[in-house]
Amino acid sequence: MSFNDPYGGDILSGHARNQRPTYPKVPAEPGLVAEVLADGFVGAVVGFERTYDGDFIRLEDRYGTQRLFKLREGAFMIDGERVTLTRFVPKAKPQRSNSGSRRVEQVEAKVAAPSRIWVEGIHDAAIVEKIWGHDLRVEGVVVEYLEGLDNLPERLAEFKPGPGRRIGVLADHLVRGSKETRLTESVGPDVLVTGHPYIDIWAAVKPERLGLRAWPEVPYGEDWKTGICKRVGWSDPKEGWNRVYSAVSTFRDIDSTLIGAVERLVDFVTTPELKKEDLI
Repeated sequence: MSFNDPYGGDILSGHARNQRPTYPKVPAEPGLVAEVLADGFVGAVVGFERTYDGDFIRLEDRYGTQRLFKLREGAFMIDGERVTLTRFVPKAKPQRSNSGSRRVEQVEAKVAAPSRIWVEGIHDAAIVEKIWGHDLRVEGVVVEYLEGLDNLPERLAEFKPGPGRRIGVLADHLVRGSKETRLTESVGPDVLVTGHPYIDIWAAVKPERLGLRAWPEVPYGEDWKTGICKRVGWSDPKEGWNRVYSAVSTFRDIDSTLIGAVERLVDFVTTPELKKEDLI
């Protein structure tokens, strides 16, 4: 004997169930402008607070009025879209310096080490500082510029390098037979000269970082920086330098010859037991 039970089975079968709506989740980053759905208050995120009752964000409107709002699902609007704001978590600080070395946090100021790194000009110093500045501050090494390699013999005579008081020199256009190579011969065991093959440190920056396929050729006898600016459409060397400097952030933005040259100098002036011939 069988019979149909009108109350058996799934009573919602064949009917659409009411599903709870979901909204895009957006981190409440400081400065983000949001509208509160409940009362239309519009403000920028200026803070975050956690209480026994949950997580809150602080919004400030254009008149400077601040209010706290609980982070509820779908409680805010951004650009006309209903969203769920979540707590913003800042990105972790980089663990590597611009040179690729391990970053040392909370470095205390040091007395400058006796050894120095000398570069030819202020542009060279600026790029070395931008990439290797963290490493050099950790070691207490100062970078100074010579205002031209012609001043090297006189500066060495004044400095009097010796054991524990070394000089590393970064030279432009350091190729066999060049004037720069001749100037750096017979500098002694406590001076190491390295460099890159380019006529100027600008050219050691990868051209694609500046939107160029390659650095243009400038005829011998023409001022190189002026010639470059004329050929790529920059107004003058001042604009050119601003563009070059802005294009450099890390060691990945420069040619490997410059990376190797500076790394050898850093090792030479910070590791007294290293011999010069081991680094050349």
